[in-house]
Amino acid sequence: MRKISIVLILFLAGCVGIPENVKPVDNFEIEKYLGKWYEIARLDHPFERGLTRVTANYSLREDGGVRVLNRGYSEKEKEWKEAEGKAYFVRGTTIGYLKVSFFGPFYGSYIVFELDHENYQYALVCGPDKSYLWILYRNPEIEKDLKNTLITKAAAMGFDTSKLIFVDHH
Repeated sequence: MRKISIVLILFLAGCVGIPENVKPVDNFEIEKYLGKWYEIARLDHPFERGLTRVTANYSLREDGGVRVLNRGYSEKEKEWKEAEGKAYFVRGTTIGYLKVSFFGPFYGSYIVFELDHENYQYALVCGPDKSYLWILYRNPEIEKDLKNTLITKAAAMGFDTSKLIFVDHH
């Protein structure tokens, strides 16, 4: 029984880890990050597979955490899908490193590792390993040069950007 508990603890701790060569942004201001973000691109995962018009909306929770509302349209099922989660800072509120949960007590990393600190218009976000990557923007369309710059930064950090799915917002 003790062995199972240790494995479970290591597994859960690993889910809120930081991938190699990734550093969460400093001087993070949650108040500026709140609101609606459009998913410009992502690496594929079953929980978003087939979804278009994907957005994430962040708001403060009464317990000091962050409410996360992800929304996307399933063309196949002709309906909107929503998932509500909660996120909490891991190393303080000025570091872009949170743990997020959509399923009870299970948390995964939410790491903002590139951010428009001036206007909070774009962000690169990853999860506990390099199979999770999102490019977020405040509008459904992003300038080509900015998109290419963000993709180049993610690739330089070891993310397989050749597998990015670009999200249709029409």
